[in-house]
Amino acid sequence: MPIFLDANVLFSAAKSDGAVKRLLDRLIEAGHECWADGFVAEEARRNLAAKFPDGLPVLGTLLSRLRIGPIHAPDAALEDALPLPEKDRPVLAAAIRHRCEALVTGDRTHFGRLYGKAIHGVTIHSPRSIAAALLADAHPAPRALRQPRARYRTARPARLRVAGRRSSAP
Repeated sequence: MPIFLDANVLFSAAKSDGAVKRLLDRLIEAGHECWADGFVAEEARRNLAAKFPDGLPVLGTLLSRLRIGPIHAPDAALEDALPLPEKDRPVLAAAIRHRCEALVTGDRTHFGRLYGKAIHGVTIHSPRSIAAALLADAHPAPRALRQPRARYRTARPARLRVAGRRSSAP
């Protein structure tokens, strides 16, 4: 499945060896075609240079494993129709132009209300929801995690014994 990655996903994967990096590795290993374009790649590069310059080589390696599309000239007709703030429209427009089936973004502020919804054939996902949708069967959860959670029991208060009174057995 072709999946477009937002700059914040690239940034997170490059800055540490955490869950987002492992997610991208698993998506690529599972045969999914991960995409970015020059716009999101440059945004991730710029943010890493400012905040985590040690992540720049990791970003370069990551980008070499992705399909990188060119930066397209803005398409006002398409972008004006997208239900996003102006600065986020080029990301979704790029996913649409590259015919991706999914867009993965960690931007809950602007994309959160669109998680799980398809716009022009592109379903918006958080990193967690794309993992659940595409990788759940590849690596089943450990048995302990698949079992229903044990319910907590509240302890019954102990019977108080008052001097001079007999307590009745329950």
